[in-house]
Amino acid sequence: MDYIMDTFSGLLQDSAFSTLTYKNGIMILVACVFLYLAIKKDYEPLLLIPISFGMLLVNLFPGIMDAPIYNASGEVVTAGGLLHYFYLGDEYGIWPSLIFLGVGAMSDFGPLIANPSSFLLGAAAQLGIFIAYFGAILLGFEDGAAAAISIIGGADGPTSIFLASKLSPELMGPIAVAAYSYMSLVPIIQPPIMKLLTTEKERKIKMEQLRPVSKLEKILFPIIVTIVVVLILPSTAPLVGMLMLGNLFRECGVVRQLTDTASNALMYIVVILLGTSVGATTSAEAFLTPSTLKIVVLGLIAFAFGTAGGVLFGKLMCKLSGGKINPLIGSAGVSAVPMAARVSQKVGAEADPTNFLLMHAMGPNVAGVIGTAVVAGTFLAIFGG
Repeated sequence: MDYIMDTFSGLLQDSAFSTLTYKNGIMILVACVFLYLAIKKDYEPLLLIPISFGMLLVNLFPGIMDAPIYNASGEVVTAGGLLHYFYLGDEYGIWPSLIFLGVGAMSDFGPLIANPSSFLLGAAAQLGIFIAYFGAILLGFEDGAAAAISIIGGADGPTSIFLASKLSPELMGPIAVAAYSYMSLVPIIQPPIMKLLTTEKERKIKMEQLRPVSKLEKILFPIIVTIVVVLILPSTAPLVGMLMLGNLFRECGVVRQLTDTASNALMYIVVILLGTSVGATTSAEAFLTPSTLKIVVLGLIAFAFGTAGGVLFGKLMCKLSGGKINPLIGSAGVSAVPMAARVSQKVGAEADPTNFLLMHAMGPNVAGVIGTAVVAGTFLAIFGG
Protein backbone atom coordinates (compact mmCIF):
# COMPACT_ATOMS: atom_id res chain seq x y z
CA MET A 1 0.00 0.00 0.00
CA ASP A 2 2.84 2.37 0.88
CA TYR A 3 4.41 1.60 -2.48
CA ILE A 4 1.22 2.57 -4.30
CA MET A 5 0.87 5.79 -2.29
CA ASP A 6 4.52 6.69 -2.92
CA THR A 7 4.05 6.05 -6.61
CA PHE A 8 1.00 8.28 -6.85
CA SER A 9 2.75 10.92 -4.74
CA GLY A 10 5.73 10.86 -7.10
CA LEU A 11 3.50 11.13 -10.15
CA LEU A 12 1.71 14.12 -8.62
CA GLN A 13 5.01 15.85 -7.86
CA ASP A 14 6.20 15.24 -11.41
CA SER A 15 2.98 16.57 -12.93
CA ALA A 16 2.36 20.18 -13.91
CA PHE A 17 -0.15 20.52 -11.06
CA SER A 18 2.67 20.79 -8.54
CA THR A 19 4.08 23.98 -10.12
CA LEU A 20 0.94 25.51 -11.64
CA THR A 21 0.06 28.98 -10.29
CA TYR A 22 -2.95 31.20 -10.84
CA LYS A 23 -0.81 33.32 -13.16
CA ASN A 24 -0.12 30.25 -15.30
CA GLY A 25 -3.87 29.66 -15.33
CA ILE A 26 -4.45 33.18 -16.64
CA MET A 27 -1.90 32.70 -19.42
CA ILE A 28 -3.40 29.32 -20.36
CA LEU A 29 -6.78 31.04 -20.65
CA VAL A 30 -5.24 33.81 -22.79
CA ALA A 31 -3.67 31.17 -25.04
CA CYS A 32 -7.04 29.45 -25.46
CA VAL A 33 -8.70 32.79 -26.33
CA PHE A 34 -6.04 33.44 -28.99
CA LEU A 35 -6.56 29.94 -30.39
CA TYR A 36 -10.30 30.63 -30.56
CA LEU A 37 -9.74 33.91 -32.41
CA ALA A 38 -7.32 32.25 -34.84
CA ILE A 39 -9.49 29.22 -35.59
CA LYS A 40 -13.03 30.55 -35.26
CA LYS A 41 -12.52 34.18 -36.33
CA ASP A 42 -9.66 33.51 -38.78
CA TYR A 43 -7.43 36.22 -37.22
CA GLU A 44 -4.00 35.63 -38.78
CA PRO A 45 -4.19 31.86 -38.02
CA LEU A 46 -0.83 30.97 -39.60
CA LEU A 47 0.90 33.06 -36.95
CA LEU A 48 -1.53 33.14 -34.05
CA ILE A 49 -1.96 29.36 -33.75
CA PRO A 50 1.75 28.53 -33.26
CA ILE A 51 2.23 31.58 -30.99
CA SER A 52 -0.78 30.61 -28.87
CA PHE A 53 0.32 26.99 -28.63
CA GLY A 54 3.83 28.02 -27.60
CA MET A 55 2.21 30.17 -24.90
CA LEU A 56 0.15 27.19 -23.79
CA LEU A 57 3.14 24.85 -23.62
CA VAL A 58 5.44 27.13 -21.63
CA ASN A 59 2.80 27.81 -19.01
CA LEU A 60 2.05 24.11 -18.63
CA PHE A 61 5.71 23.08 -18.64
CA PRO A 62 8.20 25.96 -18.14
CA GLY A 63 11.10 23.53 -18.61
CA ILE A 64 10.41 23.45 -22.34
CA MET A 65 12.32 26.76 -22.53
CA ASP A 66 15.18 25.79 -20.20
CA ALA A 67 18.72 26.35 -21.47
CA PRO A 68 21.15 23.40 -21.30
CA ILE A 69 23.30 23.00 -18.16
CA TYR A 70 27.00 22.19 -18.41
CA ASN A 71 29.42 20.92 -15.78
CA ALA A 72 32.88 22.37 -15.08
CA SER A 73 34.46 20.33 -17.87
CA GLY A 74 31.95 21.55 -20.44
CA GLU A 75 29.91 18.35 -20.63
CA VAL A 76 26.14 18.57 -20.96
CA VAL A 77 24.38 17.71 -17.70
CA THR A 78 20.86 18.66 -18.84
CA ALA A 79 20.05 19.00 -22.53
CA GLY A 80 17.55 21.85 -22.15
CA GLY A 81 14.02 22.25 -23.47
CA LEU A 82 12.98 21.85 -27.10
CA LEU A 83 11.69 25.38 -27.59
CA HIS A 84 14.90 26.87 -26.19
CA TYR A 85 16.62 25.69 -29.37
CA PHE A 86 13.82 27.08 -31.54
CA TYR A 87 14.22 30.38 -29.67
CA LEU A 88 17.89 30.66 -30.63
CA GLY A 89 16.71 31.42 -34.17
CA ASP A 90 14.82 34.44 -32.78
CA GLU A 91 17.69 35.49 -30.55
CA TYR A 92 20.19 35.48 -33.41
CA GLY A 93 17.77 37.10 -35.87
CA ILE A 94 17.66 34.03 -38.14
CA TRP A 95 13.91 33.38 -38.29
CA PRO A 96 12.84 37.03 -38.90
CA SER A 97 15.40 37.31 -41.74
CA LEU A 98 14.14 34.09 -43.35
CA ILE A 99 10.56 35.36 -43.05
CA PHE A 100 11.68 38.42 -45.01
CA LEU A 101 13.18 36.11 -47.64
CA GLY A 102 9.77 34.51 -48.07
CA VAL A 103 7.94 37.84 -48.09
CA GLY A 104 10.28 39.08 -50.83
CA ALA A 105 9.65 35.95 -52.91
CA MET A 106 5.89 36.52 -52.62
CA SER A 107 5.86 40.28 -53.21
CA ASP A 108 5.39 42.15 -56.44
CA PHE A 109 7.25 45.47 -56.27
CA GLY A 110 5.81 46.48 -59.65
CA PRO A 111 3.23 48.92 -58.20
CA LEU A 112 5.96 50.63 -56.18
CA ILE A 113 8.25 50.89 -59.21
CA ALA A 114 5.39 52.21 -61.36
CA ASN A 115 4.51 54.85 -58.77
CA PRO A 116 7.65 55.85 -56.82
CA SER A 117 5.67 58.40 -54.81
CA SER A 118 4.36 55.37 -52.89
CA PHE A 119 7.65 55.50 -51.01
CA LEU A 120 6.46 58.75 -49.42
CA LEU A 121 3.23 57.14 -48.23
CA GLY A 122 5.19 54.22 -46.81
CA ALA A 123 7.45 56.67 -45.00
CA ALA A 124 4.51 58.71 -43.65
CA ALA A 125 2.99 55.57 -42.15
CA GLN A 126 6.08 55.23 -39.94
CA LEU A 127 4.78 58.20 -37.90
CA GLY A 128 3.33 55.80 -35.35
CA ILE A 129 6.76 54.33 -34.66
CA PHE A 130 8.19 57.66 -33.56
CA ILE A 131 5.07 58.59 -31.57
CA ALA A 132 5.33 55.27 -29.70
CA TYR A 133 9.07 55.70 -29.17
CA PHE A 134 8.67 59.01 -27.35
CA GLY A 135 5.64 57.63 -25.51
CA ALA A 136 7.71 54.69 -24.28
CA ILE A 137 10.45 57.04 -23.10
CA LEU A 138 7.87 59.03 -21.13
CA LEU A 139 6.62 55.80 -19.54
CA GLY A 140 10.09 55.00 -18.27
CA PHE A 141 11.48 52.53 -20.81
CA GLU A 142 15.16 52.70 -21.73
CA ASP A 143 16.12 53.86 -25.24
CA GLY A 144 16.65 50.35 -26.65
CA ALA A 145 13.44 48.97 -25.17
CA ALA A 146 11.48 52.03 -26.37
CA ALA A 147 12.84 51.56 -29.90
CA ALA A 148 11.91 47.85 -29.91
CA ILE A 149 8.39 48.60 -28.64
CA SER A 150 7.82 51.38 -31.15
CA ILE A 151 8.36 49.11 -34.18
CA ILE A 152 4.97 47.55 -33.38
CA GLY A 153 3.56 50.65 -35.09
CA GLY A 154 4.87 49.36 -38.40
CA ALA A 155 2.60 46.28 -38.07
CA ASP A 156 5.61 44.15 -38.92
CA GLY A 157 6.02 41.14 -36.64
CA PRO A 158 9.37 39.83 -37.93
CA THR A 159 11.00 43.26 -37.70
CA SER A 160 9.62 43.73 -34.18
CA ILE A 161 11.11 40.38 -33.13
CA PHE A 162 14.41 41.11 -34.86
CA LEU A 163 14.86 44.47 -33.14
CA ALA A 164 13.66 43.20 -29.76
CA SER A 165 16.17 40.34 -29.92
CA LYS A 166 18.98 42.88 -30.35
CA LEU A 167 17.89 45.70 -28.06
CA SER A 168 15.54 44.25 -25.44
CA PRO A 169 15.37 40.41 -25.40
CA GLU A 170 13.49 40.34 -22.09
CA LEU A 171 10.53 42.11 -23.75
CA MET A 172 10.44 39.97 -26.88
CA GLY A 173 7.37 37.98 -25.81
CA PRO A 174 5.04 40.92 -25.09
CA ILE A 175 6.34 42.85 -28.11
CA ALA A 176 5.84 39.92 -30.49
CA VAL A 177 2.36 39.09 -29.17
CA ALA A 178 1.30 42.74 -29.41
CA ALA A 179 2.73 43.10 -32.93
CA TYR A 180 1.06 39.98 -34.31
CA SER A 181 -2.18 40.71 -32.48
CA TYR A 182 -2.45 44.13 -34.10
CA MET A 183 -1.46 42.68 -37.47
CA SER A 184 -4.38 40.25 -37.20
CA LEU A 185 -6.70 43.10 -36.20
CA VAL A 186 -5.82 45.33 -39.19
CA PRO A 187 -9.30 44.87 -40.77
CA ILE A 188 -10.91 45.99 -37.49
CA ILE A 189 -8.61 48.83 -36.36
CA GLN A 190 -7.90 50.59 -39.65
CA PRO A 191 -11.32 51.24 -41.29
CA PRO A 192 -12.71 53.57 -38.56
CA ILE A 193 -9.53 55.67 -38.67
CA MET A 194 -9.59 55.78 -42.47
CA LYS A 195 -13.24 56.85 -42.59
CA LEU A 196 -12.78 59.43 -39.84
CA LEU A 197 -9.95 61.17 -41.71
CA THR A 198 -11.42 61.12 -45.24
CA THR A 199 -14.57 62.40 -46.89
CA GLU A 200 -16.86 60.19 -48.96
CA LYS A 201 -15.80 62.13 -52.03
CA GLU A 202 -12.14 61.35 -51.35
CA ARG A 203 -12.92 57.66 -50.79
CA LYS A 204 -14.63 57.52 -54.19
CA ILE A 205 -11.60 58.83 -56.10
CA LYS A 206 -10.62 56.47 -58.92
CA MET A 207 -6.94 56.34 -59.73
CA GLU A 208 -5.45 55.94 -63.20
CA GLN A 209 -4.15 52.54 -64.18
CA LEU A 210 -0.49 52.03 -63.32
CA ARG A 211 2.02 51.94 -66.15
CA PRO A 212 3.45 48.54 -67.16
CA VAL A 213 6.76 47.75 -65.47
CA SER A 214 9.43 45.98 -67.52
CA LYS A 215 11.18 42.81 -66.39
CA LEU A 216 14.53 44.66 -66.39
CA GLU A 217 13.15 47.24 -63.94
CA LYS A 218 11.91 44.49 -61.65
CA ILE A 219 15.29 42.73 -61.71
CA LEU A 220 17.29 45.90 -61.10
CA PHE A 221 15.05 47.16 -58.29
CA PRO A 222 16.08 44.67 -55.54
CA ILE A 223 19.75 44.98 -56.50
CA ILE A 224 19.76 48.79 -56.45
CA VAL A 225 17.71 49.01 -53.22
CA THR A 226 20.09 46.59 -51.50
CA ILE A 227 23.18 48.54 -52.58
CA VAL A 228 21.77 51.95 -51.62
CA VAL A 229 20.11 50.99 -48.31
CA VAL A 230 22.90 48.74 -47.01
CA LEU A 231 25.58 51.27 -47.92
CA ILE A 232 23.74 53.91 -45.89
CA LEU A 233 22.60 51.61 -43.07
CA PRO A 234 24.66 48.39 -42.92
CA SER A 235 22.61 47.20 -39.93
CA THR A 236 19.61 46.69 -42.25
CA ALA A 237 21.46 44.04 -44.27
CA PRO A 238 19.84 40.98 -42.60
CA LEU A 239 16.27 42.20 -43.21
CA VAL A 240 16.52 44.30 -46.38
CA GLY A 241 19.08 41.92 -47.89
CA MET A 242 16.87 38.85 -47.42
CA LEU A 243 13.75 40.74 -48.57
CA MET A 244 15.46 41.79 -51.78
CA LEU A 245 17.10 38.40 -52.35
CA GLY A 246 13.68 36.75 -52.17
CA ASN A 247 12.30 39.30 -54.62
CA LEU A 248 15.24 38.74 -56.97
CA PHE A 249 14.46 35.01 -56.90
CA ARG A 250 10.93 35.89 -58.00
CA GLU A 251 11.74 38.39 -60.72
CA CYS A 252 14.85 36.96 -62.39
CA GLY A 253 12.85 34.01 -63.75
CA VAL A 254 15.69 31.46 -63.69
CA VAL A 255 15.37 30.04 -60.16
CA ARG A 256 11.74 29.04 -59.92
CA GLN A 257 12.59 26.22 -57.51
CA LEU A 258 14.18 28.69 -55.07
CA THR A 259 11.20 31.04 -55.40
CA ASP A 260 8.75 28.23 -54.65
CA THR A 261 10.82 26.99 -51.71
CA ALA A 262 11.31 30.44 -50.16
CA SER A 263 7.65 31.46 -50.53
CA ASN A 264 6.11 28.14 -49.50
CA ALA A 265 7.93 25.29 -47.73
CA LEU A 266 10.70 27.34 -46.09
CA MET A 267 8.34 30.17 -45.16
CA TYR A 268 5.89 27.87 -43.40
CA ILE A 269 8.61 25.90 -41.60
CA VAL A 270 10.08 29.14 -40.25
CA VAL A 271 6.62 30.38 -39.22
CA ILE A 272 6.21 27.25 -37.08
CA LEU A 273 9.63 27.65 -35.46
CA LEU A 274 9.28 31.40 -34.94
CA GLY A 275 5.68 31.30 -33.75
CA THR A 276 6.05 28.55 -31.16
CA SER A 277 9.31 29.94 -29.79
CA VAL A 278 7.92 33.48 -29.53
CA GLY A 279 4.82 32.16 -27.81
CA ALA A 280 7.06 30.27 -25.40
CA THR A 281 8.63 33.53 -24.21
CA THR A 282 5.28 34.50 -22.66
CA SER A 283 5.61 32.67 -19.38
CA ALA A 284 3.39 34.02 -16.62
CA GLU A 285 6.34 35.57 -14.79
CA ALA A 286 7.56 37.39 -17.90
CA PHE A 287 4.20 38.38 -19.39
CA LEU A 288 1.94 39.35 -16.49
CA THR A 289 3.73 42.57 -15.60
CA PRO A 290 2.88 46.29 -15.76
CA SER A 291 5.36 46.60 -18.65
CA THR A 292 3.23 44.27 -20.78
CA LEU A 293 0.15 46.46 -20.38
CA LYS A 294 2.20 49.51 -21.33
CA ILE A 295 3.51 47.71 -24.42
CA VAL A 296 0.01 46.69 -25.52
CA VAL A 297 -1.28 50.27 -25.15
CA LEU A 298 1.77 51.78 -26.87
CA GLY A 299 1.44 49.28 -29.70
CA LEU A 300 -2.17 50.28 -30.31
CA ILE A 301 -1.26 53.98 -30.24
CA ALA A 302 1.62 53.37 -32.63
CA PHE A 303 -0.51 51.42 -35.06
CA ALA A 304 -3.33 53.98 -34.98
CA PHE A 305 -0.94 56.90 -35.59
CA GLY A 306 0.84 54.94 -38.35
CA THR A 307 -2.47 54.45 -40.15
CA ALA A 308 -3.42 58.09 -39.60
CA GLY A 309 -0.03 59.31 -40.81
CA GLY A 310 -0.37 57.42 -44.07
CA VAL A 311 -3.94 58.61 -44.68
CA LEU A 312 -3.15 62.26 -43.86
CA PHE A 313 -0.15 62.27 -46.17
CA GLY A 314 -2.40 60.66 -48.80
CA LYS A 315 -4.79 63.60 -48.39
CA LEU A 316 -1.89 65.99 -48.94
CA MET A 317 -0.85 64.13 -52.10
CA CYS A 318 -4.48 64.17 -53.21
CA LYS A 319 -4.54 67.96 -52.94
CA LEU A 320 -1.19 68.40 -54.68
CA SER A 321 -2.17 66.03 -57.51
CA GLY A 322 -5.47 67.78 -58.15
CA GLY A 323 -7.55 64.92 -56.77
CA LYS A 324 -5.84 62.08 -58.64
CA ILE A 325 -4.69 60.11 -55.56
CA ASN A 326 -7.14 58.36 -53.25
CA PRO A 327 -5.99 59.01 -49.66
CA LEU A 328 -7.13 55.54 -48.60
CA ILE A 329 -4.03 53.94 -50.11
CA GLY A 330 -1.91 55.79 -47.52
CA SER A 331 -3.22 53.49 -44.79
CA ALA A 332 -1.49 50.59 -46.55
CA GLY A 333 1.86 52.16 -45.70
CA VAL A 334 1.99 49.99 -42.58
CA SER A 335 3.82 46.75 -43.23
CA ALA A 336 1.03 44.18 -42.92
CA VAL A 337 1.38 42.71 -46.43
CA PRO A 338 -1.01 42.28 -48.20
CA MET A 339 -3.74 42.68 -45.57
CA ALA A 340 -3.43 46.47 -45.26
CA ALA A 341 -3.70 46.85 -49.04
CA ARG A 342 -6.84 44.70 -49.02
CA VAL A 343 -8.35 46.93 -46.33
CA SER A 344 -7.72 49.99 -48.54
CA GLN A 345 -9.49 48.19 -51.37
CA LYS A 346 -12.39 47.18 -49.12
CA VAL A 347 -13.02 50.66 -47.70
CA GLY A 348 -12.77 52.19 -51.18
CA ALA A 349 -15.21 49.62 -52.60
CA GLU A 350 -17.69 50.41 -49.82
CA ALA A 351 -17.81 54.00 -51.08
CA ASP A 352 -17.92 52.95 -54.74
CA PRO A 353 -18.17 49.25 -55.70
CA THR A 354 -16.49 49.99 -59.05
CA ASN A 355 -13.39 51.43 -57.38
CA PHE A 356 -10.30 49.17 -57.53
CA LEU A 357 -7.47 50.39 -55.32
CA LEU A 358 -5.68 47.13 -54.52
CA MET A 359 -2.73 47.47 -56.91
CA HIS A 360 -2.32 51.16 -56.06
CA ALA A 361 -2.31 50.28 -52.35
CA MET A 362 0.33 47.56 -52.84
CA GLY A 363 2.89 50.27 -53.63
CA PRO A 364 2.72 51.92 -50.18
CA ASN A 365 2.30 48.48 -48.60
CA VAL A 366 5.63 47.07 -49.80
CA ALA A 367 7.23 50.51 -49.29
CA GLY A 368 6.12 50.22 -45.67
CA VAL A 369 7.97 46.92 -45.32
CA ILE A 370 11.17 48.56 -46.56
CA GLY A 371 10.53 51.67 -44.46
CA THR A 372 10.01 49.72 -41.23
CA ALA A 373 13.19 47.74 -41.85
CA VAL A 374 15.10 50.99 -42.43
CA VAL A 375 13.74 52.51 -39.20
CA ALA A 376 14.67 49.33 -37.32
CA GLY A 377 18.17 49.49 -38.82
CA THR A 378 18.46 53.13 -37.75
CA PHE A 379 17.46 52.30 -34.19
CA LEU A 380 19.89 49.38 -34.18
CA ALA A 381 22.73 51.61 -35.40
CA ILE A 382 21.96 54.20 -32.71
CA PHE A 383 21.20 51.98 -29.71
CA GLY A 384 22.85 48.70 -30.64
CA GLY A 385 26.17 49.68 -29.16
